[in-house]
Amino acid sequence: MLEQNRPAPIRVRSVFISDVHLGFKGCSADLLLEFLHSVEMDYLFLVGDIIDVWSMKKTMFWPQEHNNVVRTILGKAKRGTRVIYVPGNHDEVFREFDGAVFGNLEIHREYLHTAADGRRMLLLHGDEFDSVVKCSPWLAKLGSDIYDLLLALNPYINWVRRKLNRPHWSLAAYLKHKAKTAVQYIGSFEDAVAQAARKRGVDTVVCGHIHHAEIRQIDGVTYCNDGDWVESCSSLVEDMNGALRLIDWPVLRAQRDAPVMALPIGQAA
Repeated sequence: MLEQNRPAPIRVRSVFISDVHLGFKGCSADLLLEFLHSVEMDYLFLVGDIIDVWSMKKTMFWPQEHNNVVRTILGKAKRGTRVIYVPGNHDEVFREFDGAVFGNLEIHREYLHTAADGRRMLLLHGDEFDSVVKCSPWLAKLGSDIYDLLLALNPYINWVRRKLNRPHWSLAAYLKHKAKTAVQYIGSFEDAVAQAARKRGVDTVVCGHIHHAEIRQIDGVTYCNDGDWVESCSSLVEDMNGALRLIDWPVLRAQRDAPVMALPIGQAA
């Protein structure tokens, strides 16, 4: 007999998400909602590009699922989670509210978080390094309508893959990681962010922007990128002891949803 018991919530100290792009057709709001409903945290850090104002200026798109994401985040704030919003370039209009506090929700241009183990963590979106890291012509196109088109195809591709019982996959991410220039750009971006963090005297830096989840050591600084909810559908989390890890939600979701075979009474596992 199979038991489909609801998995227990994931309990962590902090969750870091960015590049959700609500208002853009490529946003995986359904997966993000599942994640937010499956995790309990003391701090929720929104590290930029949560709302894609750029995309909505071109085409107004705001389905109910996107509204539900906002309501879920506000609901967590109402129930005691401290929500820190660090706007990015796609939602830069909210940078005008730097320092504003609305109950348990705060808006900051950048933020310094102290982890449970005492480490000082600098949070910023990362678009400020676009002027430092030079893009090739191919990478310039990645930020254009061509890249947006690839991202917008993801929901349709993954609808078919779900029908075939295949895992979540991103065409844009696949092509990006196959391109040597894109890989070089990601490495240069990570080095530039880590260098800036080292000059600021912090132990760890958390950013988003480039849609590439990563944790690695760079010259004594722990560089963390929490990924995105368009391509990888990933998040960075801090446990109750201050340890950091990345969560690939489509992979973890599949593991949590796997049925457990119930054993006959009296039989040990």
